[in-house]
Amino acid sequence: MTASVYPTVPATDPSLLSKKDFQTEVDPRWCPGCGDYSILAQVQRILPELGIPKEQIVFISGIGCSSRFPYYMNTYGMHSIHGRAPAIASGVKTLRPGLSVWVVTGDGDALAIGGNHFIHALRRNMDLKILMFNNRIYGLTKGQYSPTSEQGKKTKSSPAGAPDYPFNPISVALSAEATFVARAADIDAKGLPAVLERAARHKGSAYIEIYQNCPIFNDGAHDYLTDRKTKAEHELRLEHGKPLRFGANGEKGIALDTRMQPVVVDVATYGEDRLLVHDEQNDSLAYFLSRLVHPAFPTPVGVFRCVERPSYEQLVEDQLTAARERKVASVQDALEAGETWTVA
Repeated sequence: MTASVYPTVPATDPSLLSKKDFQTEVDPRWCPGCGDYSILAQVQRILPELGIPKEQIVFISGIGCSSRFPYYMNTYGMHSIHGRAPAIASGVKTLRPGLSVWVVTGDGDALAIGGNHFIHALRRNMDLKILMFNNRIYGLTKGQYSPTSEQGKKTKSSPAGAPDYPFNPISVALSAEATFVARAADIDAKGLPAVLERAARHKGSAYIEIYQNCPIFNDGAHDYLTDRKTKAEHELRLEHGKPLRFGANGEKGIALDTRMQPVVVDVATYGEDRLLVHDEQNDSLAYFLSRLVHPAFPTPVGVFRCVERPSYEQLVEDQLTAARERKVASVQDALEAGETWTVA
């Protein structure tokens, strides 16, 4: 059976929904000060604006602190197994392409045991909204270093300092050909809802890296980007079609030197017309921006890439439609439709 034969789930008028309609009777339970509270609130805030009945929304998580998310969303959901949320979500979306399917995961869940599922969901252009909470630590299991922990990080599992080189999650997502890639911080009340809404409306693989603070095991990992005193000097807000400027008054910019390497320049003396201009459809620029790493450069936030491409489930549905038009009577007929032979 295909998705098209399932009836639409009866639902209330989505125009009447509010944030409260997406809240459950279960009180969220994370550590005091955890960034997950802010992310949950922002997701519940933008969902009513999408015009989608809550009965047609699904949240699927893996294992980790972030993976409690489905319990706190008054939608369909599933708390699945470690690293496998993208695979399970892919099955849901393929069978029921009309649903809005979200994956909530962490840097350990997505990039360690789940790395293979993660990159293949992106390269297939599954119409999934993957939210990866990046606190650069394993929080649920009490503070081991994760795939995004900085080299030299001293933790319970690396008392002499982590010897690993960390992943750059945005670079990984871009290399896997995700058609929508963005970054935001957990307490960014302006930037996070904006990229969440755009991801929700995107048709295809949408990935958002969310810088999330773990106040117990890695407190302050992203303070340079979220603290009001330092944010302006370290945040490069990406806006399509606009020059790459940052600083309290936009006095600094990003340009290329004669070796095609990024440099920070003073706009007044260098000239705005010589700065790089952001283009969400420029793959090379998106990857270039993903390599701007703190502290040498400001941290880009916003949408790195947004392009259109047929989604996996749409291509599957097209194949099924073509098969129906050929009037294949049964699975056995389909199996015997090509080159077949009998073994004596």
